Amino acid sequence: MADRAPVLDLRSAPERAFAHLLVDNLLVSVVNYTVWFAVTFWVFLETGSVFATGMIAGIFLVATAATGIWFGSLVDHHRKRAVLQGSALASIVLYGLASAVYLLAPAGSFKTAGSMPLWCFVVLLMLGVIAGNPRGIALSTLVTLLVPEDRRDRANGLVGSATGLSMLVTSVISGLLVAFGGMTAVLVLVLTVLVASVVHLGRVQVPEDRPAAPAGDGAEAGPRAGAGIDLRGTLRLVRGVPGLLPLVLFSCFNNFLGGAFMALMDPYGLSLMSVQAWGLLWGGLSALLVVGGLLVARVGLGSRPIRVLLLVNVAMWTGTMLFPLASSVLTLTLAMAVFMTVMPFAEAAEQTVLQRVVPFERQGRVFGFAQSVEQAASPLTAFLMAPLTEFVVIPFMTDGAGARAIGGWFGTGPTRGIALVFVVTGLIGVLAVLAAFASPAYRRLSAAYAAVRDPATALPAGGPEPAADPGRPVPLAAAVPSLTTSG
Repeated sequence: MADRAPVLDLRSAPERAFAHLLVDNLLVSVVNYTVWFAVTFWVFLETGSVFATGMIAGIFLVATAATGIWFGSLVDHHRKRAVLQGSALASIVLYGLASAVYLLAPAGSFKTAGSMPLWCFVVLLMLGVIAGNPRGIALSTLVTLLVPEDRRDRANGLVGSATGLSMLVTSVISGLLVAFGGMTAVLVLVLTVLVASVVHLGRVQVPEDRPAAPAGDGAEAGPRAGAGIDLRGTLRLVRGVPGLLPLVLFSCFNNFLGGAFMALMDPYGLSLMSVQAWGLLWGGLSALLVVGGLLVARVGLGSRPIRVLLLVNVAMWTGTMLFPLASSVLTLTLAMAVFMTVMPFAEAAEQTVLQRVVPFERQGRVFGFAQSVEQAASPLTAFLMAPLTEFVVIPFMTDGAGARAIGGWFGTGPTRGIALVFVVTGLIGVLAVLAAFASPAYRRLSAAYAAVRDPATALPAGGPEPAADPGRPVPLAAAVPSLTTSG
C-alpha cells in the first residue's frame, strides 16, 4: 500500500515556515484568550456583578463581528508576516496602557461595576484581545500560500487542533493565574509571550510577494484603494463564486441556531450535575476538539469537502435533537462528544473550500467577511433565546399547554422547557441541512470547487488570460465563467 502523504513536509521551507507560524499563533492565541477569560473571572470576583461579566462578552462578540471585514482587508493588502507582527505589536501597546491604568488607579477603584477606571482597564484589555484577531485570518491565507493544495485540508485540521488546544489550556491557566497572581500575573505573561512572538516572527522566512494593487477587485483604484473596509468590493468577491454566499449564509444560520447553546447549555447542564462536575465534563469535551482536528490532519476531507461539511452538520443537529429527549447526563455527554469531535471537520471543510475557490490575493477579505457574518449570529440568538425560554417556553412546559400535551412522556418543569428548545433547534438544523443538500447553490459550489485546482494563481476578475501551460493550475476566471459576470 502506498505511503500516505505527510500532513506537513518539514523538509520543505514553506511548510516548515507554516509550522513555525502555527505554533507562534497557538501561543499568542492562548495568552490573548487567557486575558479575556481572566479579566472576566477577576471582574466578577472584584465586583460580584453578573452584568459586568456579560458586558465583557458582549464587547468581544460585537467587536469581532464589526472588525472582521476591515481585518480581512488588512491581510489582503499587506504581507502576512507583517500582519502577524503588527497584530502582536498593537496588542502589546494596548496591554501596556491597560497595565498603566491598573497600576496607577487609586485603591478600591475596581470594586464597583460602575467604576470608570475599571471600564478603562477592561476596554483596553479587550481591545488588545481583538487586535489579535487578524492573526487567525492571516493564518488561513498562509495555509493557501505555504501548503500544497492536496494537503491543505489536513493543515486546516492542525489549525483546528491548535484552536481546541488553546481553548483547553486557556480554561485552565486563566483561573490559576487569577487565583495565585491576580491580573498582574496575567499581564506579565501576556506581554512576555507577545514580545517573544515578535522576535520569533522576525526570524521566520515567509516566501511571499508584495501584495498586488487592489484595482480590479471591486474597490476604487488608487494608492489607498482597498485599504479600508471595502464592503462593496468584498460582497462582489463573495457573490462572484457560484454558491459561495449561500455557504457563508448557511454557516451564519448554523451559528444563529448555535446561539441556543450559548444561552441555555450551562443552565441545562447545571440542572443535571454539580458545577464541579460540569466544569470537568467540559474540560474533557474541549479536548475532543483537539482529537477531531488531529483526525482531519490524519485522514483529510476527501475530494468533496462541501459534502463532508453538510454531513457533519446532519450529525451535529441530529444529536442536538435527540439528546434532550431524556434528562440524562449520559445522552448529553455522548451527544456533545460527537458534536465536539466532528466540529473540526466542518470548520476545516469550510476553510478548505474558501482557500480553493477564492483567489489568494482576495482571501483575507472573504475570510474576514465570513467571520463578521458568522460571529454576529450566535450572540443575537443568545440575547433572544434566553428571555424567550424563560418567559414563554418554560411556563409552556411547566403548567401550560405543552405540559398538558406532551408532559406525560417528555416531562415537565424548567429543565424540560430548555430541553424542548434544544429539540426544536436540532430539528430546524437538520431540515436546513437537508434543504442545503437539495439546493442549486450546493451543486454550483461543488462544481466550482471541482473546476479549480489551485486559486493561488487565479487572475482577478476580468484580468488577461495567461499563456497556455499544461502544468499550470486552471485560473478561477476560466474555470468558473460566472465569476467575471456576477455582481
